[in-house]
Amino acid sequence: MQFQQLQYFVAVAETRHFTRAADLVHVAQPSLSQQIKALERELGADLFQRARGNITLTDAGEALLPLARRILADADTARHEVLELVQLRSGRVRLGATPSLCTGLLPDVLRAFHDRYPGIRLLIEEGGSHDLVRELARGALDLALVVLPLPTPSPALTTVELLREDLVVVSSPDAPKPGRGQRTVQVADLEGERLVMFRHGYDLRELTVAACRAEGFEPDFAVEGGEMDAVLGFVRAGLGVAVVPRMVAARSGRGLRVTPLARPGLHRTIALAHRSDVAPPRAARELQRMLLER
Repeated sequence: MQFQQLQYFVAVAETRHFTRAADLVHVAQPSLSQQIKALERELGADLFQRARGNITLTDAGEALLPLARRILADADTARHEVLELVQLRSGRVRLGATPSLCTGLLPDVLRAFHDRYPGIRLLIEEGGSHDLVRELARGALDLALVVLPLPTPSPALTTVELLREDLVVVSSPDAPKPGRGQRTVQVADLEGERLVMFRHGYDLRELTVAACRAEGFEPDFAVEGGEMDAVLGFVRAGLGVAVVPRMVAARSGRGLRVTPLARPGLHRTIALAHRSDVAPPRAARELQRMLLER
């Protein structure tokens, strides 16, 4: 089994077309087809079901695809690690983070990292913790900032707790104060309030809904399905209130009233995660150090 054969196999699996796959990997289509056939002979199984205009994966192909993608991703990471200069003048870091952390925690740290290592490219992927864990596992990310506990605990990941963040209630200054105008809000005070709610899969959505149910009521959504910027915009427009991280509220600027949650309040634990079986590239390790020392 050759590395190049796996590249060709993944290209065909993703395009479902031999000619387009050949164009993608910059090789003649007959050569690509020959290498795929050689790989099938090596494995003793057909990887594709071939019909005119319809290329599908066999069971063997479906089993090989995630493994091939991981091998290619690991090889790509190794190549970038070797190419990095000792002084960290070149390279890249692939960092995943939830949208709220991209808004609240990361800007200052990434600015400091970029000032120190201007030659390092920063590739940021936003997503929920579940999606980021999956991307880490398949080698598409070097590091990820996730919310603990993980949606699916994974022994293949190493996590280091970074911070414990308070959540607050934000509302429009033109709307009545939540919680009957008190300086702090109880979770129970959100009963009867119309909430602006994040999309499904968003960590803050699950945390807020669970807290409301623990107080014996179902939250009432004025609007739901947004990302962080959309949720804050809907709150500014007076559509309802939202529960967001304190750092996000502090950075959101004018147009929002911030009300703390009364003790014990709501909190979330942020951790830095990476694969246990592969050391992050040197540039990623340096970013990891700066995040942990922030």
